[in-house]
Amino acid sequence: MDTKRVLSFFQEITRIPRESGHEEQIIAYLQQYAAARRLECKTDKAGNVLIIKEATPGYEDRPTVVLQSHSDMVCEKNDGVVHDFSKDPIRYEIRDGWMVAPDTTLGADDGIGIAAQLALMDDDQIPHGRIESLFTVSEETGLDGAKALKKGFFTGKILLNLDDEDEGELCVGCAGGVDTTALFHYKSKALPGSHVITRFGVKGGIGGHSGDDIDKGRANALQLLSRFLKDALHYKIDLCEITGGNKRNAIAREASAVVAIPARSENDVVKLFNRFVKEIESEYATTDPEVTGFAEPMPARKEAIDTATSRRLILALAAAPHGVLAMSGDIKGLVETSSNLASIKMLPGGRIRIGSSQRSAINSARKAAGEKFAAVFELAGAQVTHESEYPGWKPNMNSHIKDICVAAYRRLFRKDPTVRAIHAGLECGLFLEQYPDLDMISFGPTLRGVHAPGERLDLASLDKFWAFLLEVLKSVK
Repeated sequence: MDTKRVLSFFQEITRIPRESGHEEQIIAYLQQYAAARRLECKTDKAGNVLIIKEATPGYEDRPTVVLQSHSDMVCEKNDGVVHDFSKDPIRYEIRDGWMVAPDTTLGADDGIGIAAQLALMDDDQIPHGRIESLFTVSEETGLDGAKALKKGFFTGKILLNLDDEDEGELCVGCAGGVDTTALFHYKSKALPGSHVITRFGVKGGIGGHSGDDIDKGRANALQLLSRFLKDALHYKIDLCEITGGNKRNAIAREASAVVAIPARSENDVVKLFNRFVKEIESEYATTDPEVTGFAEPMPARKEAIDTATSRRLILALAAAPHGVLAMSGDIKGLVETSSNLASIKMLPGGRIRIGSSQRSAINSARKAAGEKFAAVFELAGAQVTHESEYPGWKPNMNSHIKDICVAAYRRLFRKDPTVRAIHAGLECGLFLEQYPDLDMISFGPTLRGVHAPGERLDLASLDKFWAFLLEVLKSVK
């Protein structure tokens, strides 16, 4: 299939800033797109946009289909890369059949879904019933747009979510999630005696999506760094500064800490760190082969975090649950419950914030995972809060749109698609709260490395995704 139109729209989208919570420019772009084509368009108070295109001749009696994608993207870049997501276009290249952003996220999650919707509505020759194209905001940071949707914003009872990342898959369910934040308060103390200031860090991790990639054995740079710092406490180090990770829905790829080492212990701490680096390089040689450590001298410091707080912080980070907590007993190979130790930031006013997220297809298990994380940090003296909770999407194996999609895929490609649930979070569970009669399914082209620099789109899978989308729309009755 000719997907040049889809790719052209996506290339336009890569030039539009659309970090979660800052979607003003992509909202304006969508509104201008609709106005230029004289399509009905409305925007709610949250910034969700709905563009309506009426049925093509001969398809007026078909049911309305809602096409949905989210307008925001995860903005991540490699350490040291100069890129301002608030104004700079995404730099990408075509490499071995993939469209890839080498140093940043590409935004194909979910920009390619947006592009498909725009290409479809831009072409009057494609047969379809009435279409309502929904573009939600701030999906990546809490599904805020989906939460804000009011009953009656759209009318269709069939929804195609274009946010899956594996061509050939039909997603019929997903996990719910919650964000858990721990906050430490510390006092600064004067550094005693003779000491050496060194920045220790972990870098080179693949990172990735905290749902889809949590079971792939990826290194969590923040937890690895805390492992070293815990052992280094034996040498009476003082912690001056610590930072790592970024987004709650991404596995931490990089982390570093500025440490004051007593001069008499410098050689011992350096030996400890070198041994630690060899250990992690060996441990992750298969699943995360570029992960490594680094150490560099730093200018003199006069103050550090007070001893009691730094010790409690380091021990809590080392103990924090991260990774797969349980596998599904119903669906083979599906992660049921997980936790992601996502980030740590130094804040003004003597505060240190730790961000995390927990996911599960089971509401009680999701709550328990959040409370387990909370318990570790409450024992360490931190204040813990939970926010941005969202429900899972229970699979409906009797779905009519699922049957239509399976048949359409089989007709096109002479094989059955994989029908499954995913451990990532989709907005579909929230849609059901306001639209309980919705019949939903999710699919998309193949993406890899989402939520991390190096994110890429498989162009051959884009051809198949586009052909499949058109066949489904033609088949809906």
